[in-house]
Amino acid sequence: MNKVKNNRYNRIFKTIGDNIRNRRKFLKISQEELGFLIGSTRNYIGCIERAEKKPSISMVSDIANALKCKICDLFSGL
Repeated sequence: MNKVKNNRYNRIFKTIGDNIRNRRKFLKISQEELGFLIGSTRNYIGCIERAEKKPSISMVSDIANALKCKICDLFSGL
């Protein structure tokens, strides 16, 4: 993957992570609580929010359900 495509790819996951964090904080849910709701860990949620891990669409869907929002809300700003 060339550098321009790689930067765009990383920016996509940074935006998704930021949207997850913002929605989670709006609902006053901790990373640990969100991890529990989706059958994962606090550490994994933190990695997604910092764009260190790239979640699957299925995982993003599970997170959206746990955060009581539409999956498209987590892609807002792309």
